[in-house]
Amino acid sequence: MTFVTRLAAAAVAAALLASPVAAKEVRFAKQLQVNNLPSMLVEHEKLFEKHAAALGEPDLTASWLTFANGGAAVDAMISGNVEFVSVGLTNFGVIWARTGGKVKGVAGVGGVALPLLTRNPDVKTLDDFKSSDRIAVPTVKVSNQAVMLSMALDKLHGPKARNRLDEQTVQLGHSDALQALLNPQHEVNTHFSTPPYSIIAMKDWRVHKVMDTNDLFPEPLNSNVMFSTAAYHDANPVAVQAIIAALNEANEMIANDPERAADLYLQISGDKLDKQDVVALLKDRGTIFSTKPQGTLQVVQYMADTGLIPKRPQSYADMFFPEILAAQTN
Repeated sequence: MTFVTRLAAAAVAAALLASPVAAKEVRFAKQLQVNNLPSMLVEHEKLFEKHAAALGEPDLTASWLTFANGGAAVDAMISGNVEFVSVGLTNFGVIWARTGGKVKGVAGVGGVALPLLTRNPDVKTLDDFKSSDRIAVPTVKVSNQAVMLSMALDKLHGPKARNRLDEQTVQLGHSDALQALLNPQHEVNTHFSTPPYSIIAMKDWRVHKVMDTNDLFPEPLNSNVMFSTAAYHDANPVAVQAIIAALNEANEMIANDPERAADLYLQISGDKLDKQDVVALLKDRGTIFSTKPQGTLQVVQYMADTGLIPKRPQSYADMFFPEILAAQTN
């Protein structure tokens, strides 16, 4: 059963209505990705504990659980095994809509420009893809990359073109997609990628970029969102305030010392990248580390307009808890 199908069940919404028991251990779901760097720094520097103590709760502690993909992290929240989840924007859009707003955003986390990479030398634009090309995305239809591909086609040729490349799109995890892209014998010759996989791929002379998500938005998109249930939020205001303050401090660390932030990212993630490649990514014009959920409304509205989710947000206030909205301009 797929993640989206599970969320369609009424039992999910009912489970998220349950009032949580206050606990001193606050459990966070994370992924080891560059656009989740603020969360990684919050854990490493114990910033949640620092700010919880400053808010009068010195016994609150954070437990960070690593998940391989966003769907598994969301499942952990549904089953009551974590209180906060930090994953891709489109996964957030699905659970927000499917639960009727019983899950909302706590804060933006980060975002990087996502590049569409190919080894087909004849593909220079989206219009150049042929029926023989295969484009890998993490999850068909609902991943950040799949939605961005649809948005790019819509921008080029209007709503009727949104699904034009669906038959060429296949589902592959980023690691497998990278291997396929770099294998000239593999049928998958294109990967809608993300760092660090895109950094590795672009060092191969056969690979070039067709587009990236900078082409779609006037300012960087905060494509990684931290969220929680309304029940937990309402019962645990200090935990919510503490994680927002901790993320803000982590963002300041990245902005003030990207060299150290790059060192910590490599240390925590275990990625085998050149440090200066990471520093360049942190400074890239398409990179954002901010609690402000910049650009998220437009993407989730697009998901609703295209039928991916059953509920359409009218404003950021529909999707996010009030603590963060002072930093957001509608």
